[in-house]
Amino acid sequence: MKIVFAGTPEFAAQAMRAIHTAGHEIVLAFTQPDRRAGRGMHLQASPVKEFALENNIPVLQPETLRRTSVDPQKKVQADEAYERLSSIEFDAMVVVAYGLILPQEILDISERPGRFGSFNIHASLLPRWRGAAPIQRAIEAGDAKTGICIMQMDAGLDTGDTVLVSGLDITPDETSASLHDRLAQLGADSIVSVLDALQQSKNMNRVPQPNEGITYAEKILKSEAEIDWSLSAKEIDQRIRAFNPFPGATGQVGGLVLKLWDSRIPEIGAVGSTGSVGDVLGFSGDGVYIQCGQGVVEVMHMQKPGGKKIDAKTCLQSIGVDQKQLHFLSKE
Repeated sequence: MKIVFAGTPEFAAQAMRAIHTAGHEIVLAFTQPDRRAGRGMHLQASPVKEFALENNIPVLQPETLRRTSVDPQKKVQADEAYERLSSIEFDAMVVVAYGLILPQEILDISERPGRFGSFNIHASLLPRWRGAAPIQRAIEAGDAKTGICIMQMDAGLDTGDTVLVSGLDITPDETSASLHDRLAQLGADSIVSVLDALQQSKNMNRVPQPNEGITYAEKILKSEAEIDWSLSAKEIDQRIRAFNPFPGATGQVGGLVLKLWDSRIPEIGAVGSTGSVGDVLGFSGDGVYIQCGQGVVEVMHMQKPGGKKIDAKTCLQSIGVDQKQLHFLSKE
């Protein structure tokens, strides 16, 4: 099958690699423009672009696909993208974490006679967690299960019919980083299964999404990073793991803002004392117990400004404050 691929981050690149390895021909790749990143703020290509260049796949990087843009430069880019897509032969379009809205006229090109349309890999069990951050929001909410939906795209926000659904359990110690990797592999395998089935002229059963259970995964903001210690230990644990690796949960102690990387709920009886909200109650091997509004959370790894991620006990001891006086400030 000849595929047009649209995606940007590593999650998308993994699917792209799987499609390529399975023997399907990617004839054109869309990805976000190069962005400045790193300490030197140099322009960096997306993982999708890097793979495309390594495999001689043509790449387009428009800032928008809307030909109605009032910005002349963006309109030219959108016009060029539309004309290029209209002029090539392909069987289906695959969209994964692209970052741009596909206008109906772009979807229409993929649905011309003889083509299968556009398919999206979405990292949730739709209609739960439509939107930008389904992996993080699932962990933050304490969901026990998530998965991958391969969706036949329409003009709505993750509203299309599903053609394949694969679920997996969220483990108690899951972080967004670990769940991302598991879902990326599941997504890659799932989209290859769909494309292989289409190539064999098998009809894909399209299932409309139910009207019940719709939730939206809003984009993660850096302003969400600071932990509110008046919340329950369960809520705090979920947030710390959900915000690993981005934006990284934070807590202020001893005049420093520390990153909090890994956490869990300690076993009953593991902590022998209680304290005021934010108090450090003691150490658990390399970890640290912190009093929450309800219950205690155990944080295993922390990071000082400009430092590396290390075990939480060593990090707090390096501050030079007696353990009995260690206290995380409450969010204002």
